[in-house]
Amino acid sequence: MTLSFHKYGNYFFPGTGDMFEIGAESGRYYSVNVPLKEGIDDATYIQVFKPIVQSVMQFYQPTCIVLQCGADSLGSDRLGCFSLTTKGHGECVKIIKDYNLPLLVLGGGGYTVRNVARCWTYETAVLLNEHETISNELPYNEYLEYFAPDFSLHPELQAKHENLNTKPYLEAIRQMVHENLKNLSHSPSVQMHDVPTDLLNLDNCEELDPDVRNHTADTNNRVEANNEYYDEEQDNDKESEGFLDV
Repeated sequence: MTLSFHKYGNYFFPGTGDMFEIGAESGRYYSVNVPLKEGIDDATYIQVFKPIVQSVMQFYQPTCIVLQCGADSLGSDRLGCFSLTTKGHGECVKIIKDYNLPLLVLGGGGYTVRNVARCWTYETAVLLNEHETISNELPYNEYLEYFAPDFSLHPELQAKHENLNTKPYLEAIRQMVHENLKNLSHSPSVQMHDVPTDLLNLDNCEELDPDVRNHTADTNNRVEANNEYYDEEQDNDKESEGFLDV
């Protein structure tokens, strides 16, 4: 299952990700695209993000999540055209974190580097439950000059675009995603088992000489078939009438 919130339309790169792109064949309905227009702000973004994520959790029931936090959706980004703040961006991370599933958080896009650093710093604090106590004032460091003139974690980010995401448009997307999710099965489950203690022996981790082709330890531990070296009737590789038995 892939769920993507992104800018779509007006020849914006890469030109894919329409709401009607839902996957094909056995992957049909497992691709969920949420195409957004220019200028979306915190309140509007969370208005569509939270219920769609909730629907995916309800119908697909994932057992783990990989979350990519692209920071090109922040306001004032050189290439992006959204108007999110670091706090609004971080709120989406908190929404996912609150599901208490195994979570791998990755970076992503972002082309105004100082704001990317701010965003991922704040979201690290969110993941560590320190977002309410982290200081808005940046500590002194060798890169501090790049964060002028405010030297803060949450500067006021200027919106470059009008918010074109109307309430009816976002509601139409939400409803379509909800209906499509009804057509899929939840994620396959795999029963968990304890790893046998003798499966991996960490007592002897000596690095072998790469210049030696057949080490004694490897040879002694090699598993051979019971009939590997037998003659006559028990020979596994005997030839019969010009054909090799396999």
